Amino acid sequence: MNARVTGLRSVELAVPNLTQSAAFYSKVWGLEPVVSDGETIHLRGNGTEHHAVTLRERSTPALLGVHFAAATREAVDSLHERAKASGVNVTSAPAELPRSAGGGYGFQFKTPEGHILNIASDVARHQGTNNDSSVPNKLSHVVLNSANIEQQTSFFCDVLGFKLSDQTDMMDFVRCSADHHSIAMARGAGPTLNHMAYEVASIDGLMRGAGRMKKHGFNVEWGIGRHGPGDNVFGYFVEPNGFVVEYTAEVEQVDEATYQAHDAEYWRNFPMRPCRWGMAGMPSNRFKAAAGGDLSVADPEAGRRCEEIMAQTLGR
Repeated sequence: MNARVTGLRSVELAVPNLTQSAAFYSKVWGLEPVVSDGETIHLRGNGTEHHAVTLRERSTPALLGVHFAAATREAVDSLHERAKASGVNVTSAPAELPRSAGGGYGFQFKTPEGHILNIASDVARHQGTNNDSSVPNKLSHVVLNSANIEQQTSFFCDVLGFKLSDQTDMMDFVRCSADHHSIAMARGAGPTLNHMAYEVASIDGLMRGAGRMKKHGFNVEWGIGRHGPGDNVFGYFVEPNGFVVEYTAEVEQVDEATYQAHDAEYWRNFPMRPCRWGMAGMPSNRFKAAAGGDLSVADPEAGRRCEEIMAQTLGR
């Protein structure tokens, strides 16, 4: 059986203040709470996935895992066996998953470098309910910092069935769907989170989302611009815990019959770098620190502002 990962579902984060983080992701970033269970909350976008981000209250902020889809339970079992055969640390066997997180059937493991990944099938899905184009539809991609990009890329492609889309001097981009990339590996100390990107419906929606962020005191740390690899429009921010979040739109859709990956030399010679429009400028120092995994840039005051926004919304 040619089992492979078929999509990106969600990202799981540890946050020191669950109330403030939930307020940011719901009232400022634009996601909708689905289930709250003690020290955990799941929030969805306007797409069909059960949730796009899971927040768990912990003492320090951290990436707790990335969640992927597989088509069937048989595919989950096959990927589990392949992960075991590769020699990585498989931390759980395939099993029924909690209904509060959408249920399904899946398992957890770590990449050779230590990033925590989860694969599941049969997770509950939603219908879209919001016509606001500034509300994210889904988690578009996650970029992971890596001290050994070549090893990580080989693992995603050889074990999980991803395909290489592009390589630059700084990143490898791999895909598991028609989206140009669902995961990218960035050169760094690893294994930490570089950033997570949420897709909105249009450039207009992206600009309106960026305006909402600005209204609530969050500066654009890089952008607005259009990337080379992936051709997607981007705007980057740093959320209260120090994680980099991106609004993105118009991600390149890959035709498997005709697409050819580009190497770093191709992108070195690309006419406009790092923004096809030539308007994004360079990322801020705060962005570069946060994307490198330095969460000391976290802003507790921003978290308190988000909590106040939530209280005002609830009429307290």
